[in-house]
Amino acid sequence: MIAELKKTTEGKMQKSIEALKNDLAKVRTGRAHTGILDHVQVEYYGSMMPINQVANVTLIDARTIGVQVWEKPMAAKVEKAIRESDLGLNPSAQGEVIRVPMPPLTEERRRDLAKVVKGEGENAKVAIRNLRRDANSTLKDGVKNKDISEDDERRAQDDIQKLTDKYVAEVDKMLAQKESELMAV
Repeated sequence: MIAELKKTTEGKMQKSIEALKNDLAKVRTGRAHTGILDHVQVEYYGSMMPINQVANVTLIDARTIGVQVWEKPMAAKVEKAIRESDLGLNPSAQGEVIRVPMPPLTEERRRDLAKVVKGEGENAKVAIRNLRRDANSTLKDGVKNKDISEDDERRAQDDIQKLTDKYVAEVDKMLAQKESELMAV
């Protein structure tokens, strides 16, 4: 029971780290990367689709994303979807290719984005700590029901605390890396 609990708790903590990676990828730095447009949806024959399912998204240079639509009539809809997204981007169509230049970040905007990154990191830490709490309460229930001994419970709690410390340290490392990316001019 204890080994299974540790394994599931570690798996859930790993999922929290993956969710944080996805959230941090959406926070844009001064450099262009194709992942910025991943959550932008465009209407495609009556249903909403991600841009990467109706067009080829590539990097033209370090500060410009190129979007090559697969069907000509979709170009206007894709351009409109990018413009209306909450990313603050201003795409321009040039034939079948839509160029999306990344505006340079101001110092104030960088600080705001750093606060957003810290908030995302804090949410991830809270999720990891909640997983620790859930695992520890499961252990306490095991002692109460006499499924495990108190010594085993204490050892398992120590192991779960070590897991928690490991994943919180990983979150801190990811946050420091993202903040240095944001503050680099």
